[in-house]
Amino acid sequence: MFEEQDNHNHAAGRVFKQLEEKTKNLPPTPTTVVHPCDEASLMGALLARDRDLIVPILVGPEERIKTVAEECGADLSGCQIIDTPHSHASAEKAVELVREGRASAIMKGALHTDEVMGAIIDKNLGLRTERRMSHIFVLDVPRYAKPLLITDAAINIAPDLAVMADIVQNVIDLSHSMGNEAPKVAILSAVETVNPKLPSTIEAAALCKMADRGQITGGILDGPLAFDNAISKRAAAAKGIVSDVAGDADVLVAPDLESGNMIAKQLMYLAGADSAGVVIGARVPIMLTSRADGEKSRLASAMVASLYATWQMT
Repeated sequence: MFEEQDNHNHAAGRVFKQLEEKTKNLPPTPTTVVHPCDEASLMGALLARDRDLIVPILVGPEERIKTVAEECGADLSGCQIIDTPHSHASAEKAVELVREGRASAIMKGALHTDEVMGAIIDKNLGLRTERRMSHIFVLDVPRYAKPLLITDAAINIAPDLAVMADIVQNVIDLSHSMGNEAPKVAILSAVETVNPKLPSTIEAAALCKMADRGQITGGILDGPLAFDNAISKRAAAAKGIVSDVAGDADVLVAPDLESGNMIAKQLMYLAGADSAGVVIGARVPIMLTSRADGEKSRLASAMVASLYATWQMT
């Protein structure tokens, strides 16, 4: 019986195919593409354009962008190019365009994450809100029957309780934009019981109580839960855990960046998961793809950002 409960296999790519269906009738999102000066970042933006997901505004050294396009045989017709001298200036200009209302999303190109995020978090000229920004991986895992969201694996190194609350609310909001009105959120630790010697278990319990008191809304929280208890009904049953979340989580909230990053990348590289990556909590969604990401990941990130940008406006 337990083995049947954990039979999560599905066709590879099915989850992202569902995302594609959800975005099919949405208007393309005006998007600043920051410094698309290599093949991967430029072609990812143009692929999203060709799928009617974004209207790209290419921000970077114009001649370099045109040279890359020529080398790739890419068509830049219909793309606005805003010339900037270097990557730092590209990030600042991209943020400025959002502040002016000319774009509703940002896509990272061929520059370091610190550069683009530095412009976004600038206290005077950036895109801050009252909410702490956090990164969310959206994974299509062949051995899991639905999207699996993991946070935070790229922005907040060692979040305290207040930051963790924002991280949880951000991922709940993203889940809503993807059509999940009551996401099941597992707050991870190494064990499923509260242990004063493990601070992550204390924070998990506090976050769940914050949800009970309406300080976090829109999701079903449980924690602490170990990874196996969060995604395996068999493991949860063996531990005697009675929970709406255990064994059926939509979201995994890691206690820190290191553990979140390891979980996500292990699922990608060992379990064959496809991934999308976005940052939520700024004025607009930010597609924060890695330089190692391929076109599929960049396209999936554009799908997720498109859903969230549309949700923000409703």
